[in-house]
Amino acid sequence: MSDYGKKPEGSSAGHAASMDTELRYATEVWTVDPVSPDEELMARAGRILKEGGLVAFPTETVYGLGGDALDPEASRKIYAAKGRPSDNPLIVHIADLDDLYEIASEVPEKAVKLAKACWPGPLTMIFNKTDIVPYQTTGGLDTVAVRFPDHPVALALIREGGRFVAGPSANTSGRPSPTRAEHVYEDLNGRIPLILDAGEVRIGLESTIVDFTEEIPVILRPGYLDEGRLREILGDVKMDPGLVRPDDTRRPKAPGMRYRHYAPKAAMTVVRGERDKVVSAISELTASALSDGKKVGLLLTEETAEDMRDLFGKPAESAASAGVAVSGASQPGGKEDDRSGDITPFITVIGHRDSEDEIAHNLFAALRDFDAAGVDVIYSEAYETPRLGDAVMNRLLKAAGHRVLNV
Repeated sequence: MSDYGKKPEGSSAGHAASMDTELRYATEVWTVDPVSPDEELMARAGRILKEGGLVAFPTETVYGLGGDALDPEASRKIYAAKGRPSDNPLIVHIADLDDLYEIASEVPEKAVKLAKACWPGPLTMIFNKTDIVPYQTTGGLDTVAVRFPDHPVALALIREGGRFVAGPSANTSGRPSPTRAEHVYEDLNGRIPLILDAGEVRIGLESTIVDFTEEIPVILRPGYLDEGRLREILGDVKMDPGLVRPDDTRRPKAPGMRYRHYAPKAAMTVVRGERDKVVSAISELTASALSDGKKVGLLLTEETAEDMRDLFGKPAESAASAGVAVSGASQPGGKEDDRSGDITPFITVIGHRDSEDEIAHNLFAALRDFDAAGVDVIYSEAYETPRLGDAVMNRLLKAAGHRVLNV
């Protein structure tokens, strides 16, 4: 974005201007080395946390919004900055496995086994909490969600900030999670004092959440660590029924279980079925929307995108004039074809179907790019792939408000 890194001017700065509380900060952006962050910079960032302030920071999954997890007021500030419901629990980040025992009253042997195999990494575990963790951090629950991230900047900030950092994704509530510091600035400029910019994150999909307060571990949120890997380590695990019931009204035990998440501004529909039927259905939906004068964004794999190009009479060599993006780059919204004067859909390719990591990495950035272009409708194919399909579909279905067309 063109004003990235600039200080806000009055109440018109960035997305934060639409929030209920007025802007209070001239948000600073500090560039930090993602491998060897400057010790002095991290110490200064840590002091902000110790003094009750908030700092956005990178992890291997997405950018997080950090505050002192043991300070009720800091947690309140996180909820306010994000516009997040206060019963949606925050994840507590640690940088040493031993610190887990200060905030979790019971740590089952299976949890220790999983921690030794997967921490630091994209895994969050839920335990019964100790009294030092305030209810303001846990969303009023007697349980605490804990993560040990795998990113040098995150680990340095946690150690400098007091060892326990509450860190939900650094976006306004309901928006696609941020995978670059620019995304954080777009949402939270003027609402937090500092963003640590260490470049694009490695994974781009949030951590898997596993609940250890029941006899059989329960997956509350699918993530980069897939169910197959969990079963290899733990044996029996089960999926929370709320993952397949979009109308579940139970109190959320983990982030993202009930409230609207990851949603672009445009109405989005996921089309699910055999590939040829999906291509045909998306083509018909796109043609109808374009005839109504709507800007259309398509979220597709490379393979399906080639079929769509053929259907719209746009061969691969004319991709630029047809408004077709490849290699994960996107400028969605439709573009006028100089040859015909027609408006064509903008096709965002987020990876080859057999490249699950690429699809997961590009998903949230693609949704944000659709927002930036002001598309009216988005049609996405389903991504039911072997390893990360559950996690990607979980995000897509929430982004689409569970609008699914089965063909």
